[in-house]
Amino acid sequence: MSVGDGTAALSKALTVLEMVGATPHGMTNAELLDAAGLPKTTLYRILATLIEHGLLRRDATHRVYRLGFRYLELVRNSYLMPDLVAAATAELRALRDLTGETTYLAALDGSEVISLERCDGAHSQRSASALGRSKPVYCTGQGKAILSRMPRDERDTLLRNVTMTALTPRTITDRRRLQVELRITAARGYAVDDEEIVLGVRCVAAPIVDNAGHVRGALSVAGPAYRMSLARLELLGPELVEAARRVGAQLQSGGRATETEEVSAVSPAWAFHGAFPVWWNARGTLYWADTLAPALHAFETGADGVGTDRIVCQLDAPISGMQLRPEGLLLAQAGRHLLLAADETLTVHEGASVWSEPDITLLCTDPHGHTWGWFQRGSHGHLGFVNASQRFEAVWKFSEVIDSMTWSADGTHAYAAASASGTVYMLRQGSSSVRRFAAMPPGSGRLSAVALDDRGGVWTALRDGWSLMRFSEEGALDRIVSLPVAAPTGLVFVRHSEARAALYITSDRNHQPIESLASAPLSGHLLRLQFDA
Repeated sequence: MSVGDGTAALSKALTVLEMVGATPHGMTNAELLDAAGLPKTTLYRILATLIEHGLLRRDATHRVYRLGFRYLELVRNSYLMPDLVAAATAELRALRDLTGETTYLAALDGSEVISLERCDGAHSQRSASALGRSKPVYCTGQGKAILSRMPRDERDTLLRNVTMTALTPRTITDRRRLQVELRITAARGYAVDDEEIVLGVRCVAAPIVDNAGHVRGALSVAGPAYRMSLARLELLGPELVEAARRVGAQLQSGGRATETEEVSAVSPAWAFHGAFPVWWNARGTLYWADTLAPALHAFETGADGVGTDRIVCQLDAPISGMQLRPEGLLLAQAGRHLLLAADETLTVHEGASVWSEPDITLLCTDPHGHTWGWFQRGSHGHLGFVNASQRFEAVWKFSEVIDSMTWSADGTHAYAAASASGTVYMLRQGSSSVRRFAAMPPGSGRLSAVALDDRGGVWTALRDGWSLMRFSEEGALDRIVSLPVAAPTGLVFVRHSEARAALYITSDRNHQPIESLASAPLSGHLLRLQFDA
């Protein structure tokens, strides 16, 4: 077959594909023969090839040809930024419902902006820019929004290679005027396209910025100028800014690890029941316990991120709790408690005390050195702290058991998790009120730990859910991380340096069925989720 013949055959196949794709209910053999104008044998060969590649499918019930599902995979893979599209989809719909106009998601593609997603407006006369279409960066609302948040040197380099051609009488072609426009856009947070690319169409757009401060794209609303007055654009601008901020909060910076590399084991051997991870900042050491084959472990990491795990001491009774106190690391056991000093000397305190009280579960220690716990009384219980008199002082009452708790770095608020209901509560210092922060459906797994990172994110571990979940400060789920174990038991966030941080996870092995261990050989290990700057 010559090159010309091959091109002709390809053209015929694409024509057939486009005809079927343009018909919602599919096309019969007779309709295709009539519309395509091809010999029957040629048409059948083309149909067979397209079906083989999944681009067409035969609907046996209605005896028609329809688009195949393979094209959906190709479309999905064509997105420049699949995470951006996923994060923005709900906001695009919400903005469309709010305005009735067409909403767009766009990203920078070289020196142009390209439409990644669109949500059509409710009006018959509406903006309908094609997906995948590239548009100039200097005369579109999306482009100006993105430019306004780019570093100055990058922006200047990009614009230096752009020819600013007038597409309408209102297009900005003066570079100094464009710089003024970008400064105004940066100050108010949104950009306006006042009929600069198409006469009769106006647009308002806001940049999407991720947690690392990198601009990733822009959201926009566009429509006919008679409906999208300048006064209306000013009212919609702040709505776009908030929507773009919510999308950006869901995005990870470009430095995140790949999914398969995210969580790894850092302890060489497994514990029967790893629990109570505690970071001792003064020593630069993470302590954790094997509660059933009772032993205290210490994990220390170097500047290169490589760490070593050692056993500090082995004990003769199960460990029921462990907290870092001002006087040292406290380990609770039945009928006694132990104190590990900064030089790792261990002191045993025999006899009953508030630390070994069986009805009190130690949960966390706040920045002021107060250790908080759960005190069960019949069908209800209290969250409270151990005061200076070594007595439990109740603060909040709950009708369900609180299993884990963590305080913010400034000690102003805390988060408490109840595994039975799957609820995370938010508590404020000095206030008796309790606010429901987030809730997990039973199918997600049981809450087994909660921790805060240094960006305000709330991390939860899900037993039998094989995952971690991170919630933003507003309570929106913004990240799910797969775990290689079924039963995480504890979490602690550690900032090792300005450029390196990690979330450490303890896990259970003893209570896991044999078939679960075959799929989760890392059960019982100390695990780590690393974050890059």
